[in-house]
Amino acid sequence: MLDLAYYLIFSFALYIVGIYGLATKRNLIRLLLGVEMLVNAANINFITFAAYAAPGFVDSLGHSFAAISIGLAGALSAVALAVVVLLYRRYGTLDSDELKQLRG
Repeated sequence: MLDLAYYLIFSFALYIVGIYGLATKRNLIRLLLGVEMLVNAANINFITFAAYAAPGFVDSLGHSFAAISIGLAGALSAVALAVVVLLYRRYGTLDSDELKQLRG
């Protein structure tokens, strides 16, 4: 089994990529992908810390949190993609800056 540091570095890199996607992208689908990367980084941390909490013992609580988080993220993605499709059909764009100008 790999060392704990490898999993944490991978999770941190995934988290940074998700934050970068949220901070720099304007397309709504790319923003949604950034949020999903953040959720996946958290899930990796849950499972990693559950596996390395005590030697020879795997805590099932971290896996339970990850399973619930995956289910909630799937529901969030389905609703968000439905909203994105409706926005595209209505306004013809997925650019968040252009959609912000539609207020009023």
